[in-house]
Amino acid sequence: MRRLLAVLVALAGALTLAGCTAEASGTAPITDGRPLRITTTTNFITDTVGRIGGDRLEVTGLMGPGVDPHLYRASAGDVQALREADIIFYGGLNLEGKMGDLLADLGRSRTVRAVTDGIPRDQLLRGPGTSEADPHVWFDVTLWQHASRAIAETLAAADPGHAADYRRNLDAYLAELTSLDAGIRERMAAVPAPRRVLVTSHDAFAYFGRRYAVEVAAIQGISTAAEATTADIERVAELIASRQVPAVFVETSVPRQTIDALLAATARRGHPAVVGGELFTDAAGAPGTPEGSYLGMVRANVDRIADALGAPAAAGG
Repeated sequence: MRRLLAVLVALAGALTLAGCTAEASGTAPITDGRPLRITTTTNFITDTVGRIGGDRLEVTGLMGPGVDPHLYRASAGDVQALREADIIFYGGLNLEGKMGDLLADLGRSRTVRAVTDGIPRDQLLRGPGTSEADPHVWFDVTLWQHASRAIAETLAAADPGHAADYRRNLDAYLAELTSLDAGIRERMAAVPAPRRVLVTSHDAFAYFGRRYAVEVAAIQGISTAAEATTADIERVAELIASRQVPAVFVETSVPRQTIDALLAATARRGHPAVVGGELFTDAAGAPGTPEGSYLGMVRANVDRIADALGAPAAAGG
């Protein structure tokens, strides 16, 4: 009996501690009827959270168009917005590398969720020459569906009275993502296989390449914090010249100096490649434009890549 009583006392204490921990970490439901205050990092996460949360949310996004999350440092105003949030959504997998300590500290007092936590670990890729997971999961639309589910689950746990609304919004969004995924597969399959090579400044498209059968070559690694070397430029230039790749791409959130150096290196090899367009990599476009949404930025990228690499024009385009 004494042993049983000791076990019951210990169990009661553990349950009490678990309840206190949940409350302290901000995971307890918010039941006062007000909208949830959400702070997000990249603007395509902001867009996705808004699509799923609808008018139940007040969303503050920290990073706008053209902002590189790999190098981003939170301002005093950002820290205030983060501290006032009920829930913080961020990319994770070291995407917001310089904000890691701040996000960990905030996680002690509120819900801080990496949207990539919803992705099965066996579907993550590693950057070349590193054990680090590649954070650019959003370019495989099926992986972004997992991230969207994680967002909906987090919102429903904080606001269970509106869980059905979040589920309905999620289902509609998942249907759009399924249609987008099918459209990308069709569009990229139309690019002649020898030309299906995507060259960019930094290695942001590995998931895109795996999902949509595109060979990807980049000058820098998965983070723009890594420095591009002359050897990196010459390596990619040799690939472009040998494969007769017609176009390379600049990125909205990365300076184009390395691409200019790459074009010069390919020209020295007798193959004058051109810039095929500007791609949205770590940030979506401006608010109010088609490219300002997750769906729109991915569509814009796919059209620019397919057109520049020699695919037939899209129907109706």
